[in-house]
Amino acid sequence: MTEIAHFIDNARVAGTSGRAQPVYNPATGETKATVALASSEEVGRAVASAHQAWKSWSSTPPLRRARILDRFKMILWERGDQLAQAISAEHGKTHEDALGEVTRGLEVVEFAVGAPHLLKGEITENVGTGVDSHSLRQPLGVVAGITPFNFPAMVPMWMFPVALACGNTFVLKPSERDPSASLLIAEWLAEAGLPEGVFNVVQGDKEAVDTLLTHPDVKAVSFVGSTPIAKYIYETGTANGKRVQALGGAKNHMVILPDADLDMAANALMGAAYGSAGERCMAISVAVPVTDTVADALIEKLVPKIEALKTGPATDRATDMGPVVTKAAQEKICGLIDKGEAEGAKIVVDGRGFTPPKGYENGYFVGPTLIDEVTPEMSVWREEIFGPVLSVVRRKSYDEAVDLIHAHDYANGVSIFTRDGDAARTFAHDIEVGMVGVNVPIPVPMAFHSFGGWKHSLFGDHHMHGMEGVRFYTRLKAITTRWPSGVRTDPEFFMPTMG
Repeated sequence: MTEIAHFIDNARVAGTSGRAQPVYNPATGETKATVALASSEEVGRAVASAHQAWKSWSSTPPLRRARILDRFKMILWERGDQLAQAISAEHGKTHEDALGEVTRGLEVVEFAVGAPHLLKGEITENVGTGVDSHSLRQPLGVVAGITPFNFPAMVPMWMFPVALACGNTFVLKPSERDPSASLLIAEWLAEAGLPEGVFNVVQGDKEAVDTLLTHPDVKAVSFVGSTPIAKYIYETGTANGKRVQALGGAKNHMVILPDADLDMAANALMGAAYGSAGERCMAISVAVPVTDTVADALIEKLVPKIEALKTGPATDRATDMGPVVTKAAQEKICGLIDKGEAEGAKIVVDGRGFTPPKGYENGYFVGPTLIDEVTPEMSVWREEIFGPVLSVVRRKSYDEAVDLIHAHDYANGVSIFTRDGDAARTFAHDIEVGMVGVNVPIPVPMAFHSFGGWKHSLFGDHHMHGMEGVRFYTRLKAITTRWPSGVRTDPEFFMPTMG
């Protein structure tokens, strides 16, 4: 049985803790490998490597750092299929979905290649007589990323390209459920020319996480995951003097107004609710049709589309939706559907009894599910299901739809479908949610903007990637300068070079 190892000083390093756990193929339920679980000492070795490399890396001109990231970008372009296959094998998402994940991560690398521009400061001449003032951004030191199972390539790439471009060194703790993508990324960064120690990977569980949160040489921690863990990460990290950005859970709503293009809305809901088996923090899990007439017409359009979805293994390129990541996730999702039914919701399309394709009977499959007549008192509305379940909450008016969204603890993403520009503009301005789509079901910002929610969907002051990421991974320094008059140098007749 292959053991998935750590990556320190540009090489794979076998685990020494004596602890490991299985990594499953979610389509079959079979163990495909084991992953080492790092001890505190092993995490400390990775941090020490990053700390040792930081002085040299932080003093490397941003242009040179950007050129390494640019070479890494080209490797990603050329080998995206290989990374997508590794993702699908351990996560279960379809190959096309995994390729999309790689592309969205690559976009952040493209953004980070602009580091020489992104790190420019400001200057004011003559703040006083003969006195100038300027500011600049400098790296923090060793920073860490703790990333979730649902995007084993994209979410790390929300973090480390910007961190590295800014001159920090990085320790990644990926999800132990699908860890192989992290090693491919690490090896390709080394191949691109990243010096030893600048990027390290430690596989692990809570012991590894707690070590990163308390280690004195780790200056900042980025996290994406569930809200209870995000809150723990934020409170523990900040209590230990670290800068922390921790993205938590979501319950994303789509409001469908009476004037909306219902075909457009139904098609958008299919991908947003059931893509990646609903295991996305930006998945639309609640449709909010305004009026019963809209709700009835929407459901009529959705049901045949849902029933036509092909659910199966990622190895079948015709598959629309794969399994969920673990047996525990499968049981949780089915349990919440049970609870919704018991609380009075109407199960319109039931995925609990899904029969997997031959040969995949032990896979962690949940069929696409549609639940109507959901109310705000029900668990299926209040809790993040993180599976292929779409709830329909009917509202009588636009104002009732807005009040429903504002009543939820999460405020990650939301969308509205309408032809009315005034309604859309008002909604986008007034809704208390971090990311808003207008006739766009999954409003994930492009890499040069920043990603993050409000309320219990985000702990910390900064969103991820874009200029918010640059601010998170740097410290601002202001410098005031006065020079006495002095001797000028002799002329120079060669072309000056930089970098």
